[in-house]
Amino acid sequence: MPGHVACSPGPPPYAGTASPAAALRWTSSFPRTSTGSTRGSSGYTAPRGLPRGFCVAGEIRYALPPRAVADAARWLTDIGEVRAVVAGAVQRGLCPIERLVEELQEGPKQGSALLRRALAEVADGVRSAAEGQLHALIKRARLPMPMFNPRLFVGRDFLAVPDCWWPDAEVAAEVDSREWHLSPRDWENTLARQARMAAADIIVLHFPPSRIYAERKEVIAEIRGALATGQGRPLPQVRTLRAR
Repeated sequence: MPGHVACSPGPPPYAGTASPAAALRWTSSFPRTSTGSTRGSSGYTAPRGLPRGFCVAGEIRYALPPRAVADAARWLTDIGEVRAVVAGAVQRGLCPIERLVEELQEGPKQGSALLRRALAEVADGVRSAAEGQLHALIKRARLPMPMFNPRLFVGRDFLAVPDCWWPDAEVAAEVDSREWHLSPRDWENTLARQARMAAADIIVLHFPPSRIYAERKEVIAEIRGALATGQGRPLPQVRTLRAR
């Protein structure tokens, strides 16, 4: 129907799956009401009226990824799912962080707390829901906050981009999960990156997402022990640049 908009915040079929970007493929029609809000057939009331930019397919208008991600995040109530939507969209290049920040600022405050939290993590360099969970765990434990996804160099030679990096101790942590790699080649690159860091005498920790969730005390103890070890040894000369 003319005057309808299709966005992503309907019932999230991706919840509990390995495809966080599926939110952007889920669409529901929202007739515009006299108050400027929109309501979908699922009963969900969209936070705002029609988006400024959209794509058209026949008589249906589809919100662009930044708006779709923001609306979906406001609909969700679990921080893990919000991280998956936000980090998944950024990781896959569907929308830059700056556009999501604009959507956060321009949209309603109601329902935005988890979106704001997820964007703060992404701004720190977090690029996946699993990394976001590790970020939160480190913060709660009051450990030194690492850099997320920085670029490491030895001299002028590029070394690696670890998931987490404590430069003062030259300790790296990797969230080992095929779930957040887009192809077998990505997974192979991850293994090669870890081998290069180990060869450069960097302490590399490995945490699958299941351990970050179920073995929090053990994960924290391993990080704390590695930091103590790293700070008490001669350090290799590694140059660090923040995540892009």
